[in-house]
Amino acid sequence: MKKIFDFYINSSIHVALAVVSLCLVTVLHFGGQIDPGLLVFIFFAVVTGYNFVKYAAVAGLHHRTLTRGLKNIQIFSLFCFTGLLISSFFIDFKILLLSAFFGSLTALYALPVFSKRRNLRSISGIKIFIIGIVWAGVTVVLPGIGVKNAIFGDLFLEMFQRFLLVLVWILPFEIRDLKYDLEQLGTLPQRIGVTRTKIVGLLLLGVVIVTELLKTSGSQASFNALVVMCLLTAFFVMASKEHRSRYFTAFWVEAIPILWLVILLMLKVF
Repeated sequence: MKKIFDFYINSSIHVALAVVSLCLVTVLHFGGQIDPGLLVFIFFAVVTGYNFVKYAAVAGLHHRTLTRGLKNIQIFSLFCFTGLLISSFFIDFKILLLSAFFGSLTALYALPVFSKRRNLRSISGIKIFIIGIVWAGVTVVLPGIGVKNAIFGDLFLEMFQRFLLVLVWILPFEIRDLKYDLEQLGTLPQRIGVTRTKIVGLLLLGVVIVTELLKTSGSQASFNALVVMCLLTAFFVMASKEHRSRYFTAFWVEAIPILWLVILLMLKVF
């Protein structure tokens, strides 16, 4: 059972479901029609992109001595890449262009484009913002294109909120990795310490909630679900430590978007 659970996390299925959940949250916020084809496309894209970033270097350096688990992930990633190519034939061209842009950012994040050892991730302080831009774009802009009569200003505010939320969700990971990250990365905990990082996270959550009040559309269910999700996020931020189990971040923190979707659906039904 543990092997299956580890594969679920390590193969990026969990994070892909989190991204798909955020796409659904966006559609539900604006009363759009759910496009299953787009969700499948995004799921395959996330698995392919994340596994490329996480495992490309390892697979390249140790291709003859890969563990069984990593080989299984490679096979699964190849399956998802094939699914990505097939599903792309059924996706709007504008979405494909935007997806290519976000995919390029992801590739630049991992590939040494500036020198043999330097990529976007190695530039001090930039990592968290790249992830925020990509997640906000994929989970708001891509599903937002298909929402008819969506108010542009509200979509922009939604993207701004999503960007801030992703920044906050990254903080527990940066706190966990504080001992291992190179100083040149310039992560927030490295710059200002763990306690101040948590305070920044709470302040950003406050901005997210206030921003919701500026929208001209929305529902009480959406607002209530957002507040509950922010409180849940605040708990995980405050509970973050350097010595937490990897499942605290890799499963529970990354499950917040999924829980947000569940809460929103429950509030809309009841």
